[in-house]
Amino acid sequence: MSVYDFKVKTRTGEEISLADYQGKLLLIVNTATGCGFTPQYDDLQKIYDEFHEKGLEILDFPCNQFGEQAPGSDEEIHSFCTGRFGITFPQFAKVDVRGENAIPLYKWLEENSTFEGFGKGPMALIMKAVAKKQDKNYKNNGAVKWNFTKFLIDRNGNFIKRFEPTTSMKQVKQVIEEVL
Repeated sequence: MSVYDFKVKTRTGEEISLADYQGKLLLIVNTATGCGFTPQYDDLQKIYDEFHEKGLEILDFPCNQFGEQAPGSDEEIHSFCTGRFGITFPQFAKVDVRGENAIPLYKWLEENSTFEGFGKGPMALIMKAVAKKQDKNYKNNGAVKWNFTKFLIDRNGNFIKRFEPTTSMKQVKQVIEEVL
């Protein structure tokens, strides 16, 4: 099974197959408009601008599961992201990314990735406390822990790497550059 076996809904409600992205390097990210990590939209757009012509696609899945930080309709979220951050990469319908209501794509991403920690620094300490409060066993499972978790998928639809929201966007960019 690969990422190409999944269908997702666009923000306008249309169902599309991720097979439409065959041959592209994919960065799949669950986002929120009212999160401390929301400024990562700027970095994501810069990465997209730099590498889109080389075969990168960023697939944005808004999610309201973490602190209810993605309120509003799909259109309101899209309007905020295009107006404030100028995003031009595909943004899909708001989804659940963990738990029993998670969309199949995210269930697959969780099953095929491992949580490697939040790293060091003040945000890492905050995220450790938040994750532990939500799931005492958070260190030992692939569940998405928070907004702006990113999954890198190769051009053949296979999982390559997972980036937690606390991962430096410079590091994310560096890995993308190496893979491309």
